[in-house]
Amino acid sequence: MASINNALKNCLILFIVSVMFSQFLVSCTGSEADYSETRTVFLPPEWAVNANIYEVNIRQYTPEGTFRAFAEDIPRLQDMGVRILWFMPIHPIGEKERKGTLGSYYSIRDYTAINPEFGDKDDFRFVVNKAKEHGMRVIIDWVANHTAWDAVWTETNPEFYLTDENGNFFPPVDDWSDVIQLDVNNRDMWREMIAAMEYWVREYDIDGFRADVAYMVPVEFWIQAREQLEEIKPLFMLAEAEDPELHFAFDMTYAWDYAQTIRDMGAGRATTADLDNALTRNFERFEKKHYRMFFTTNHDENSWQGSDPDLYGDNFKNFAVLSATVWGMPLIYNGQESGLNKQLEFFEKDEIEWRDYPYQDFYTTLLDLNTRNQALFNGEIGGDFRKMPTDNDENIFAYKRIGHHEQVMVIINFSDNQENFTFNDGHMATWNDVFTGGEFEIGEENTIAANSFYLLERIYMSH
Repeated sequence: MASINNALKNCLILFIVSVMFSQFLVSCTGSEADYSETRTVFLPPEWAVNANIYEVNIRQYTPEGTFRAFAEDIPRLQDMGVRILWFMPIHPIGEKERKGTLGSYYSIRDYTAINPEFGDKDDFRFVVNKAKEHGMRVIIDWVANHTAWDAVWTETNPEFYLTDENGNFFPPVDDWSDVIQLDVNNRDMWREMIAAMEYWVREYDIDGFRADVAYMVPVEFWIQAREQLEEIKPLFMLAEAEDPELHFAFDMTYAWDYAQTIRDMGAGRATTADLDNALTRNFERFEKKHYRMFFTTNHDENSWQGSDPDLYGDNFKNFAVLSATVWGMPLIYNGQESGLNKQLEFFEKDEIEWRDYPYQDFYTTLLDLNTRNQALFNGEIGGDFRKMPTDNDENIFAYKRIGHHEQVMVIINFSDNQENFTFNDGHMATWNDVFTGGEFEIGEENTIAANSFYLLERIYMSH
C-alpha cells in the first residue's frame, strides 16, 4: 500500500502552478475565450479520489420533504458507503410563471436563502454537520445561467439579465418558461454570483458545487469562481456538461454520451459494439486525469426518460455494475437502492416508495469495491481500462481495470439467454468473486446466466 499512498499523494495534493494554455477555446456563447495567459491549475481534493456521489431530492425523499427528515437516513447511507451527498437546489423557488404546484427546483428566487419547503438555515446547517459527522462531503446544486422571473435580482439588479427588443426578460429556452436568462457575460453579475457561492462555503462549510447547465455559462466565469472559492478551502466541482474545456475549472463532468448509449441498449436500439464505441469516444475526448461521472439515472433521467425498470428491464443490475466499474465516479440517485420503479414528479410532491431496500446490499457491495480497490479509483491513479474480446461479443461485454497492485474484471451478459464464451486471448486464471466472496475460475470454456454479470477482483502483493 505504500506505493499506492505515495502515488495518491503525488497525484492529488492541491497545488498552485502557473501553466500556459496555448489554445483558444470557444465558450458556450460562441465567442472565443483566450486562456493563453497563466492560470491556476486545480486538482480534485484528496478525498475525492475514491469517492462516489449520491443525489438527494429533498422534496421527494420523505413524507415531510425536509432537511431534518432526510438527516434521519444519513446513518443508513453511511452504512451503504456513500461518500458525497449532492443536494438538488436548496433555494427558494419562483412563484411567477411557476410550473405545477411546487415549481422547479431550478427556478431560483434568491441565491442566499433557503427554500422554506425544506426548512430554514439552521436545518440546513444541521444536515451538513450530520453528514460530515458520518464521513460524508456535501455539494449543492448551483444554477448560474438563469433565475426565476421574480428573483431578487430582477428588482435590485435588472441589468444582470438579457432583455428582448422591448426590454423584457425572456427564457433561455422556450420550454423553460418558468425562468429568465441572465447576462452570463456581465462581469458585475459574476461578482455577485461568486459572492453568493462563497457565502455557502464560508457559512455552511459545504464541499463544492454541481453546476447546472455549466456549458451555457462561459468557462471564464467558472475559472474565476473556482479561483476565488479555492481561497476559502479546496472544493469539488461537478459540471453538468460533457465539454473537455470545462475541466479547466471543474473536477468532473457528466458521461452523457455513455448514458444515452446504455439507454439505447436498454431499449434495443444499440448493441455492445455501440457501447464499445461510446467508451472509445470518452477515452479519446477526455484525459485520464479528468474525473467523469457515470450513472444509470439521475433526477432528469428518472423524471423525463423513465424509471429503471422502464429503461433497463432485466439488465438493470448489469448497467449498474457497468456504471460503477467501467470508469470514473459512480452516481446513485436516491431511491435506486429501493428499486425506484416510477418517474418522480418534478413539479409536485411525489414521495419515494422506500419499501424494504431490495438493492441496498447490492449497492453497498459496489460502493465498497469502488472505495477500496485502487483499480477503480478516479483520475490518473485509477486503473487502466482494457477491453477483453470474446468469441461472443454480440452478447458479452467484458473488460478489466488494471491498477498498480489490483485488478477488477467485469463480464456482463446482456442477452436474455444463457451464453457460452471463450476469451480470444486466453485469460485463464483464478479470481475472487466480489459478491460471493468465493474463488472463480476462468477456463477455456465459460458460461454465464441470462441478464447477469461476474464481478471479479485480484490483488497482487508487492515484495
